[in-house]
Amino acid sequence: MSIFAFDHPFLSGLLGDEEVSAYFSAQADIRAMLAFEAALAKAEARHGLIPAVSAEQIADVCAAFQPDIASLKSATATDGVVIPDLVRQLRKAVGGEAAQHVHVGATSQDVIDTSLMIRLKAVAFLFAGRLSQVTAALATLDKQWGANRLMGRTRMQAAIPMTVSDRLRSWRDPLETYRDRLTQQTFPLQFGGAVGTLEKLGSNAAAVRASLAQELDLTDAPQWQSQRGGIAEFAGLLSLISGSLGKIGQDVALLAQTGEEIELAGGGGSSAMPHKQNPVAAETLVVLARFNAVQLSGMHQSMVHEQERSGAAWTLEWLLLPSMAMATAASLRTARELIGKVRRLGTAI
Repeated sequence: MSIFAFDHPFLSGLLGDEEVSAYFSAQADIRAMLAFEAALAKAEARHGLIPAVSAEQIADVCAAFQPDIASLKSATATDGVVIPDLVRQLRKAVGGEAAQHVHVGATSQDVIDTSLMIRLKAVAFLFAGRLSQVTAALATLDKQWGANRLMGRTRMQAAIPMTVSDRLRSWRDPLETYRDRLTQQTFPLQFGGAVGTLEKLGSNAAAVRASLAQELDLTDAPQWQSQRGGIAEFAGLLSLISGSLGKIGQDVALLAQTGEEIELAGGGGSSAMPHKQNPVAAETLVVLARFNAVQLSGMHQSMVHEQERSGAAWTLEWLLLPSMAMATAASLRTARELIGKVRRLGTAI
């Protein structure tokens, strides 16, 4: 039994998302970290820092290497990070003279943060696609019911009539903005060495970094190991997405109170009142929006990295960011499902 609601045996039916959770699995993290080590060897060989034959051997081993997870767990409890033991195991697997050319000039944070960027880039692509699906579904509702009338309400009180199109526009426009922001989002390589200076690479540092970024299809950028604004901004975007979807959920739940202005297919059952169809999906959007809003404050706390690296602030990110991504994934999935259940919206004029 899990204490994490997103992969809980039954709560995950409401809050989970298997497609996105795969990117935050230990296996996905390890594969991305090994991709970093292979790409680093190739980049350094390209600039003559290690032999090409060693780079080829390292890349071949990384492609198939399966580390001892129990050993990684035990070592992380001592080291605070997984990389020292992962590199030790990798060097043993590579063997021979090439072993000494594994992880040259890099530090644990380079590997861990770059793994995160590789995986977040894929997640952002998925989220942009899902936002397109949600906005397309809202556009379909607009074609069907846009001319119908709704009572506009301010401060929970009836105001003046408006069209369904007016309400749908307020739902759709922010989502289109977030989709565009996701497609324009950059995901930078982290590569700074021990204190961010790449001191072991000397005059080759910038060239190796550029080659490494190219190998991994990430943006070449100066090290950002203690500057976490980009991570916090991405978390903020996740909160904006789930927040706007939560607004849709709240509106639908209020419309469903009387059922006069909206008709939904399906709904949640009650163990005590069989006649009820509870707006479960709408409520789920509200709670996920509130969840991410709470986590975002923690992500802003994690920006306070002391000097060149923080163990505490960095670990706080590991606790919060995957949960925010999962909440956003569940929000997008749930919103798409909820919109598909709308059978009528507004009243004909």
